[in-house]
Amino acid sequence: MKADLHVHSKYSDGSDTLEEVLQQAIQQEVSSISFVDHDTTAGQQEAIKLGKKYDINVIPGIEISAYDFKRNRKVHILGYHYNLASRNIKALCEPLQKRRQRHSLWQIEQIQLAGYRISLDKISASVSPGSTIYKQHIMRQLTESSYESKTYQNLYQSLFKQDGVASGDIEYTDVFKAVQAIKQDDGIAVIAHPGQLDSYDLIPELAEAGLDGIERHHPDHTREDHLLIDTLAEKYNLMLTGGTDYHSLFGPAITIGEVNSPPNQLINK
Repeated sequence: MKADLHVHSKYSDGSDTLEEVLQQAIQQEVSSISFVDHDTTAGQQEAIKLGKKYDINVIPGIEISAYDFKRNRKVHILGYHYNLASRNIKALCEPLQKRRQRHSLWQIEQIQLAGYRISLDKISASVSPGSTIYKQHIMRQLTESSYESKTYQNLYQSLFKQDGVASGDIEYTDVFKAVQAIKQDDGIAVIAHPGQLDSYDLIPELAEAGLDGIERHHPDHTREDHLLIDTLAEKYNLMLTGGTDYHSLFGPAITIGEVNSPPNQLINK
């Protein structure tokens, strides 16, 4: 049976509801799934309840937007099977969410000043049941073009990258604090898509700090990534996970379960 352990929903920067994702999972014969919405554990109780309705094993998850300050690069940490009170994870992520929301409001203002007719009220309404505005929500108000189209990508680059009027980023949390918070909440910490963010040099240090696994299967990973991950996992006794990194309309076209996790203790826990 299939397990997709990297899925996003409307609780962060995915365009589908939890139920819409689970209905697709049924169609694709996915038996285990984890919603790893960015920097929030909101929706996990609802997801577990819906999982029982659809007879799908829903594993509590999160993807924490962190930073490797030693190497000056972003790194994402997946957390699984934490206790649902998630006090330490919430304490770490709530300030991050507030910073992201403030930055998104500033971005909307800059885009409006540049002459684009977008409505904060409409953007805010589109976020529900999530509570934080992401660039994807802003882009949805600017264009109906698909995420992968040249129209979308050119507009995104012109607004949010380099010298764009809404460029810049927020301050992310320290990656070691992210791993620590997950472990303090009795969770399992996994480094997300290291091939995508070039996080390999960090893995030995994170393994010493309590890292439990590496995301091996990901749409952006190559055969070379798989070989390197296998070597690191064996050397540091780390489990292997995987998933689609599904965002529906807010990301590359992919089907739930198209990228599956290797068998691991998460699925059968």
